[in-house]
Amino acid sequence: MKVEVKPSDLYFRYQRKKRTRELPKFSGKPDKESCDRDDLYEVIPMFEAVLAELGSNDQAVLQRAEELLDQLPRFIDSREMVFDALVEGLRDMVGAW
Repeated sequence: MKVEVKPSDLYFRYQRKKRTRELPKFSGKPDKESCDRDDLYEVIPMFEAVLAELGSNDQAVLQRAEELLDQLPRFIDSREMVFDALVEGLRDMVGAW
């Protein structure tokens, strides 16, 4: 399932880090690169991948994903680890519907 997330869909505001905008972003596992949780250009592909993995395009799930991302400990720093944590944290929420 292909999911598209736009900046206007997001609950929180993120910085637009134009210096790193053209660098490769999360496109799936494996990805050991560091995840910049404050960069709009980094979080959108992450949220799209998480929602696609869960088979959901629900706004409430996206908002909960943002809240979880904000609450994740900073030692969970690679894109792959962040992706796995978000999917596991949201799986019960999506399964309940």
